Amino acid sequence: MLKGFKDFIMRGNVLELAVAVVMGTAFTAVVTAVVNNVLNPLIASIGGANVTGLAWTIVGGNEKSTMDFAAVITAVVNFILIAVVVYFVLVLPMKKIQERRKRGEETGPSEPTQVELLIEIRDLLQSQGQAGPDQEQARSSQGQSRPGQVQSRPGEAPGERR
Repeated sequence: MLKGFKDFIMRGNVLELAVAVVMGTAFTAVVTAVVNNVLNPLIASIGGANVTGLAWTIVGGNEKSTMDFAAVITAVVNFILIAVVVYFVLVLPMKKIQERRKRGEETGPSEPTQVELLIEIRDLLQSQGQAGPDQEQARSSQGQSRPGQVQSRPGEAPGERR
């Protein structure tokens, strides 16, 4: 049961989602600080000296009847900034990585089979003048051996040792 849970957690999508949530939360704090400390004062300067900025009170003296357009603008700016950064920091690089992986899989050269490798080795040995299978058989039938090859004893089959 724990192995299944571990496999589920270690899948790429779940890990990516966890990283995105943590990074998004941390980045939201940064964007909120920038908006509250930089953009809100700019918006308030347009609307007047009031800290609430662009607000309109329907019934004078009643704070609950105040429409605070600065808060709406702040929320929109927060959303846009977070969306832009998440797109350029997370989404766009992931797309590029996935495209590279796809291109790598499609255009990757296929590895030669064992038979192709053996044929290539045989051809190289023959081109270097080394003994091929036909020459080896001729030597063994004539009783010749290659340098470093152990001769078989009388009454012993070639390659057999007691």
